[in-house]
Amino acid sequence: MAILKLKPACKDYLWGGNRLKKEFGKDFSGDKLAETWELSCHPDGPSIIGNGDYAGSTLNEYIIMEGKKVVGTKSRQYEQFPLLIKFIDAADELSVQVHPGDAFAMENEGQYGKTEMWYIVDCEEGASLYYGFSREVSEEEFAMRIQNKTLLEVLNRVEVQKGDVLFIEPGTIHAIGRGNLIAEIQQNSNVTYRVYDYGRKGADGKERDLHIEKALQVTNRIPILKRKSFEPHIVSCEYFTVDKIVLDGQFMKRMSGEADAASFVSLLVLDGSGEVSAGEERLFFRKGDSILITAGTGTYELEGKFEALLTTV
Repeated sequence: MAILKLKPACKDYLWGGNRLKKEFGKDFSGDKLAETWELSCHPDGPSIIGNGDYAGSTLNEYIIMEGKKVVGTKSRQYEQFPLLIKFIDAADELSVQVHPGDAFAMENEGQYGKTEMWYIVDCEEGASLYYGFSREVSEEEFAMRIQNKTLLEVLNRVEVQKGDVLFIEPGTIHAIGRGNLIAEIQQNSNVTYRVYDYGRKGADGKERDLHIEKALQVTNRIPILKRKSFEPHIVSCEYFTVDKIVLDGQFMKRMSGEADAASFVSLLVLDGSGEVSAGEERLFFRKGDSILITAGTGTYELEGKFEALLTTV
């Protein structure tokens, strides 16, 4: 079995909306669906195999049963499955937060740090996010502004459009604004240090915890001077490489790729529908689906009219 359709873990965070249910067909009974963890072996929300002999098993259980060859040789340098891929529907502002790098996270949290990228799948007119500082700030000013709730005044607010890409290195302060629907590709980590949350309260009636001391230790307080270019990929870093695929169903309706022994291939479908095949296996997919092609599969073919993000380790 080389082609797996994955069912996501669903997260009902208080800032979520309902677009992932209505437009992307996610099966969730709650009122708000904030995130779907589409490719995940993380214990906080593992993906479930949706087809074939392993249907109903978690992705991690499948890897244990089939062996690490299915994720590829590049993943063997990591103790844990290396990536986590999500859809995020921000009907309200997300908290201002920062992620640590690997060394700090492993020492303090027992998890990897978090390098991540955002692809703006869709957004409302005028939607924005925060991405780094607008100017350099001292540690003392940073702490003071967290304390007196004026941190937004020194953050870099960026208006976004559909198709924009942002690469977020550890230590970069950031926040997704309301009205954004985002695909996030990241390291396999759930470590977040929250520094500002608009005074919101959780289901228990209390304001959510902040993580100020750790954030002060890991935050880069110098502005991001230049967005990186990763041509010909939309992002390529030491943890993952991401490409965008667009087939129009007419002039460009078919393409082939190679899932070699080095890495699995993740296909996250942003729009449209199509079919993936490898050998005798064929699988139909549509908007919102998450497909895993196992390492060592060899040549696979994609056909249809769709847009998707293709990720490898």
